[in-house]
Amino acid sequence: MTRYRMMLYGPLFAALLLPGCVVSPAYGPDYGMAPALPVTVELGVEPYYVHDGFFYYYHERDHRWSYSRDRAGPWKDLPRDRYPREIRYRDRDSHGDRDRERDRDHRD
Repeated sequence: MTRYRMMLYGPLFAALLLPGCVVSPAYGPDYGMAPALPVTVELGVEPYYVHDGFFYYYHERDHRWSYSRDRAGPWKDLPRDRYPREIRYRDRDSHGDRDRERDRDHRD
């Protein structure tokens, strides 16, 4: 009787476990690893930077970088060992304001 149960329940048990072994590719484009940013990065009015076919976005509030193959995303966090050492800004004054001259209540 035990051999009969093994023959009956063995394939049934295997059939239930088989779907758990299926491997499927991840959704979205194949990223690989984004190249490291140059030592100095110069940002304009928008916090985007393009380098070696990747778009990089600088999150100024929490000082982190994201990267993507397309500006519309999807975005992934850039590892810290690939961050630039220095970030410079074009079109900013010494106060860190990008459009200070255009402000309504700007006075020197």
